[in-house]
Amino acid sequence: MSSSIISLLALAGKQITIYLGTFTLVAGVIGGLLNIVVFLSLRTFRKSSATFYLTIMSIFNIGQMLTGLLSRIMTSGFGIDWSLTSLFYCKFRFYCYNICAATSMTCICLAIIDQYLATSSRAQWRQWCNMKIARRLVFLFVLIWIIHNIPYLIYYDQVISTTTGKVTCINTNTIFVQYNIYGTTLILGKLLPISITFVFGLLAYHNVQQLGYRTVPLVRRELDKQLTVMILVLIVFAFFTNMPYTIVLILSAVPGLNQDPVVSAQIQFANLVTTYLAYMYFASPFYIYVCVSNRFRRQLIHVSFEIYVNRCRGRRMTINQVMPET
Repeated sequence: MSSSIISLLALAGKQITIYLGTFTLVAGVIGGLLNIVVFLSLRTFRKSSATFYLTIMSIFNIGQMLTGLLSRIMTSGFGIDWSLTSLFYCKFRFYCYNICAATSMTCICLAIIDQYLATSSRAQWRQWCNMKIARRLVFLFVLIWIIHNIPYLIYYDQVISTTTGKVTCINTNTIFVQYNIYGTTLILGKLLPISITFVFGLLAYHNVQQLGYRTVPLVRRELDKQLTVMILVLIVFAFFTNMPYTIVLILSAVPGLNQDPVVSAQIQFANLVTTYLAYMYFASPFYIYVCVSNRFRRQLIHVSFEIYVNRCRGRRMTINQVMPET
């Protein structure tokens, strides 16, 4: 009976990996690229420091899915593990994945803090919201995460099992294994960003409610409202998609809970499902923006059709006019 349950969970996990994982990957990469195009095409967004953080977040979300989700799909869904054939990929995959994940979560924190400062009634606080500071902060945090994750390059290695004789790509340092679970994944990756975004999200929401009572230019007021709503909904979605993974991660670390094969298989299945739920957060920003912001939908249509389609038509007309008649 127990073996059938374990086999059923393994089969269900493989199907989830292939179908849900592939859908999340494709939708996430396309959505991330569209975010970048829209944010970089409109002058209003290019001048906003909060939008700059969201643009950088979209770039690293794509990198995170390509280094993490794609590899998981190929390994768990199709049995193709590139980390077993390449020592460089074994080390680089986890290194790059953690840099992208940490930078993405940092950017959403910086974006909501920026919106809190931008909507503040204090002029000296609003002065902190500018592109110069935003670029320096992003550069600083990317540098911090590049240095912080160097142990992944050192301690991940290809190891030959003494019992099976198979090669595996694993963390070879027991202390770093514990730090990776509790320090990097649990605290830095989940609990700390969720806490920061929750606190500053409430503060930014309160500031936005007071914008109508202050003399703020209409364009600036509408942009602040738009960005704050987009970021707040994204934060709420991040909470509901990341907390289940956090809970399962804590449960999986409880001593003695994995001794029963059936319970261990159930925890592994729960870990797989919640992992893809967490990946859905990294794939979701574009679709959340489209759903919650009517202004973003209009901006997307404007960028897609009025800018790029008309530009392509103009180029074709120019080519046709230059081409001599035969």
